[in-house]
Amino acid sequence: MRLIVMGIVNQQPKSIAVALACHPQDPDTDVGLQVTVCFQDRAILRNAKVSGEWGVMEKNIPYFPFAAGEAFKMEILCEHQRFRILVDGQPLCGFSYRVQPLASLTALRVSGDMQLTKVA
Repeated sequence: MRLIVMGIVNQQPKSIAVALACHPQDPDTDVGLQVTVCFQDRAILRNAKVSGEWGVMEKNIPYFPFAAGEAFKMEILCEHQRFRILVDGQPLCGFSYRVQPLASLTALRVSGDMQLTKVA
């Protein structure tokens, strides 16, 4: 499976969040992957929520690919044991599955300081 989120970052961004969750509106639902882009810290945080508890956050990245006012294309690939995240076609990071089965992740949530242009 491949999920694509495209958008344009606002001029004075604070953060962008993309999440794959088990329910579209329940705030307590499991979240298989949440990617949070923090512009002030130039960090990209990844985490999952299982049984109401957030796990250990991952934040190591080789580079920060987002810029104010610029378009981006984030791809989330489902591989054998992990998500692989690419930005503008370049590998950024991975995240091991913590919610099973993957088919339970039926909701995409996108929020933050951006204009969403495409989801595929």
